[in-house]
Amino acid sequence: MQAGRSVMAQLMDFVPKHEFDKCVQRYGGDKCVRSLSCCSQFLAMCFAQLTGRESLRDIETCLRAVGPKLYHAGLRSPPPKSTLADANEKRDWRIFADFGRALIAQAARLYADDPLGVELAGAAYALDSTTVDLCLTVFPWAKYKQTRGGLKMHTLLALRGNFPAWVIVTPAQIHDVGLLAELALEPGAFYVMDRGHVDFAQFHRIHQAPAFFLTQAKRNLSFRRRSSAPADKGRGIRFDQTGVLAEPASRRRYPDTLRRVGYRDPERGRRLVFLTNNTTMPAADIAQLYRRRWQIELFFRWIKQHLRIKAFYGTSPNAVKTQIWIAICTYVLVAIVRKRLGLADSLYTILQILSVTLFEKTPILQALSLMPCADLRAGPSNQLYLQGI
Repeated sequence: MQAGRSVMAQLMDFVPKHEFDKCVQRYGGDKCVRSLSCCSQFLAMCFAQLTGRESLRDIETCLRAVGPKLYHAGLRSPPPKSTLADANEKRDWRIFADFGRALIAQAARLYADDPLGVELAGAAYALDSTTVDLCLTVFPWAKYKQTRGGLKMHTLLALRGNFPAWVIVTPAQIHDVGLLAELALEPGAFYVMDRGHVDFAQFHRIHQAPAFFLTQAKRNLSFRRRSSAPADKGRGIRFDQTGVLAEPASRRRYPDTLRRVGYRDPERGRRLVFLTNNTTMPAADIAQLYRRRWQIELFFRWIKQHLRIKAFYGTSPNAVKTQIWIAICTYVLVAIVRKRLGLADSLYTILQILSVTLFEKTPILQALSLMPCADLRAGPSNQLYLQGI
């Protein structure tokens, strides 16, 4: 990277321009545009995500403050807040959704060989959703309950790399189970989910893919045991059984063999029962893989705390979805940069550094590499010290 260019400009070098242009052309994003192109809109909104801007006026003011440095970052001039607001309201949000999926595909290739902590040949994903609360007075179209509004972000998190591999934004009243049918299944992959996603018809679809599912069994599950394997009590395994579903309606939906594993968490003392169609993986690894599902909860907490998807810059459905997808694009772009530059720091650390160095003219690798500060007290010094009075 060139030392004379800003960190923001070097960061944007990792954006696949041809993929972005294809998404813009697909939905006619730059048709009849006079000043603010889709690319400029994306850059301004990325700046807002990376630096934690709270409003459109905040974005405009801060971009004006670094005006002379904008040109080399790809922005000709700071966009007025009214122009940026119009772009967010009217420009098709699917441009950024499709581009986000292109970035996700690139990140998936980069993180395909990352260690998982469990001996697993294929990919592993955690499936869950989070609700983004919205004020009904400001967002009347997003009615969820009598006094609440919201959207739901259904996410499939790749456990190698902890980045979203698939995202769908729906009204908050859409149940999690209904989204299992939307998944494009990857043969040999593991899909880890909580018991809110239990749907035996969809589990059978995963089994026939062929892929694997892992979930927590419901307490009222009727299960007919056919055989048992020795349980490794030392690793918290209470039982390891194979069998079929006993309830007739459930068995019609899933007629094949299932595996039920009982586990006692040694740290919290909780007793959990897992259900999976994988009959060869060690029971202790089944429990360990389910523990990795917690990464998606951390992802939701992290993205709500550190990216702007709670305070929205616009009030229309298009503006809200545009902001959510650009937030996802920003997260995945930083994950790509982390891998390509071989950085060991967490995404949180990298984003914190970017927030204060975006317009510094320094090589991006140098800016993002945390070097230990030298001990200022070491070595000779000409500093005079005050004597005690």
